[in-house]
Amino acid sequence: MNDLVRIPCVLMRGGTSRGPFFLSADLPSDAASRDAALLSIMGSGHPLQIDGIGGGNPVTSKVAIIGPPSVAGADVDYLFAQVRTDRQIVDYSPNCGNMLAAVGPFSIEAGLVKAGAAETLVRIHNVNTGKVIEAKVPTRNGEVTYLGDASIDGVPGLAAPIALTFLDAAGAKTGKLLPSGNASDVIDGMRVTIIDCAIPMVLMRAADLGVTGYEDAATLSRNSELIARMSAIRIRAGKIMGMGDVSDKVIPKPVLIAPPQKGGTLAVRYFMPNDCHPALATTGAVGIATAVVTPGTIAADLVGGSSLPATVRIEHPGGRLDVELETRGGVTVAGLVRTARRLFEGYAFAKPAGFVEHAA
Repeated sequence: MNDLVRIPCVLMRGGTSRGPFFLSADLPSDAASRDAALLSIMGSGHPLQIDGIGGGNPVTSKVAIIGPPSVAGADVDYLFAQVRTDRQIVDYSPNCGNMLAAVGPFSIEAGLVKAGAAETLVRIHNVNTGKVIEAKVPTRNGEVTYLGDASIDGVPGLAAPIALTFLDAAGAKTGKLLPSGNASDVIDGMRVTIIDCAIPMVLMRAADLGVTGYEDAATLSRNSELIARMSAIRIRAGKIMGMGDVSDKVIPKPVLIAPPQKGGTLAVRYFMPNDCHPALATTGAVGIATAVVTPGTIAADLVGGSSLPATVRIEHPGGRLDVELETRGGVTVAGLVRTARRLFEGYAFAKPAGFVEHAA
């Protein structure tokens, strides 16, 4: 195996996502070589990622790169990479809040953060957005505790709760909560809300697109007419947000909203961007919840408005996700609970950069 590049790696589940975690020092320092290594490790360019460790689905084709902090007040840097399955593209434009849940445990076990007695606060600087998120990680006797009695919809079984607090998520990529300056806009004759909070999104009412918003993820992903219509709106929204041509980017994310069915605040279907998420992205939940309490958005209109503090209960294909919103120092703060688990550790093997095939 001496003709392959061996890189230390830990596979972790974070929330409803899964992917390899690397220390930044273990990856090539230049971006092109790093991307080539990640594409080889994940097996991208094949829908099943058969020649790599990716899972053939956007929620299992994610990478976290962790290193020392580059900003004051943070404990670690976290660079997220969305690695496309069907094409050899590494996209650093979004953040992933589900993978974020595993950053604290990984950082402690990698020796970047010292574990506390019963709980360890890890301040995470997300390099993709420049935002800092706090993670409270259960620890005991200087070690991370993974076992507990918390459950999250979309993941079987119980685990230790990890509390995430997004301190100031507005304007994650564009610098503005409402990049167009409006709480709602009209694109292709349809009223939408373009919002940038934790991650850029374009919210659409499911009924306006001829679906209920209660369909399962697989059914919506197979609806080619729906995907094409949402894609066109998403691309227009990206230009309005000042992001240019987003055809090859995974943001902004298209999101369908509908009235709740099961006692929640609203029902959503979150796309990545052309496949419906089997549950809900954590960053998406933060942005959707913020839209609910922002007057004039289509989400606020759907639920009849809400004020802070508030608990926004979001129904998704895998169940429900609750977001707690409050104001601290004039800034909206969002909190939610996720879980994580260390799955295996060892080495990932990458082909040398010159041997990474490029998809046609």
